[in-house]
Amino acid sequence: MLLQKYSDNNKEAGCDEAGRGCLAGPVTCASLILPSDFINEILTDSKKLKEKTRFELKKVIEEKALTFKVIHIFPDEIDRINILNASIKGMQECTINLNIKPDFLIVDGNKFKPIEGIPHATIVKGDSKYMSIAAASILAKTYRDEYMDKIHEEYPMYNWKKNKGYPTKEHRAAIAKYGPSPYHRMSFKLLPDDEQLTLEF
Repeated sequence: MLLQKYSDNNKEAGCDEAGRGCLAGPVTCASLILPSDFINEILTDSKKLKEKTRFELKKVIEEKALTFKVIHIFPDEIDRINILNASIKGMQECTINLNIKPDFLIVDGNKFKPIEGIPHATIVKGDSKYMSIAAASILAKTYRDEYMDKIHEEYPMYNWKKNKGYPTKEHRAAIAKYGPSPYHRMSFKLLPDDEQLTLEF
């Protein structure tokens, strides 16, 4: 069972991201505040759940959360400031734009930059320890998956509907054959060194 709170603050927000290791598409960040009495026995790290369960939980979280915000940071920004800074920027922006200002913020992982006026703690594997981070991971993952399904219709040859932009063999084979799309992160190593990359799209 996940823990409800890390701190003694009533308005404690949880924050997480999805898609950090992908070759294409945005990194998607979510921040939210759950009610202090929120309980859900199914809720856990989004990576441990089936897609159907994640989308069922998405509805519950959106209905029950006191406030939530989800944003995408797109490949051009990722290429400009790097994936770590893009992830941190996204999580900061989500939190700053919540309708209720948090008293405290817990962030999945071990790297974050402070937000003025909001103390925080970073928690390694926080999405499998605290409800608010797990809920944020669900929103980040489901919103990102929906976005990847949408752009799949534009570039079906990469099969983003299935791989969601992650570096699968199939995805890399499609990049080798067709070259990168405008949705690919050009600062990432899209192909192994022994394969030539076509930059035309």
